[in-house]
Amino acid sequence: MERFRRGLNPAQCDALNYIAVANRYSRNPSALADFLGSTRGTVSQTLIALERKGLIARRSDARDGRGVTLELTRAGRARLENGDQCPVDRAARALAGADQAELADLLAAMLGQAQRQNNFRTFGMCRTCVHFRRNGADGAEGGPHLCGLTREPLSDSDSLLICREHIPPQAA
Repeated sequence: MERFRRGLNPAQCDALNYIAVANRYSRNPSALADFLGSTRGTVSQTLIALERKGLIARRSDARDGRGVTLELTRAGRARLENGDQCPVDRAARALAGADQAELADLLAAMLGQAQRQNNFRTFGMCRTCVHFRRNGADGAEGGPHLCGLTREPLSDSDSLLICREHIPPQAA
């Protein structure tokens, strides 16, 4: 019940965390629904609630005027930065460093296995994707990276975000 006292239900908490780590191609309602394994209707209601709480904003997609891009508001970023995570996040952070690392490795292995068995999207970081080209935009050391799928440049910070189109190297 603590999460409800804090004002977010589990779906809202997961959506807020997703928007914080998703790249520009993946911050939309459809990708969020895929990530959460939810229906578009459920995600729509979740986003309406987060908007009413002032934690997210919807913007017209600059690349496709019909689409919507989800963004954290200042209040949404502050909520995450102030350590107001969901109970599972707080519990994981309370573990010792070595235990956190071991848990992360075990959960990643378990998740990867479940994704392969069920043909789910992986939503991994750009820099771990078969489409990622380090310094690929101009070839210069330290230059911008490149997404081989979209052919768009990626900054170092972009390369750390998760993407709906992610394909792990071993799956290619």
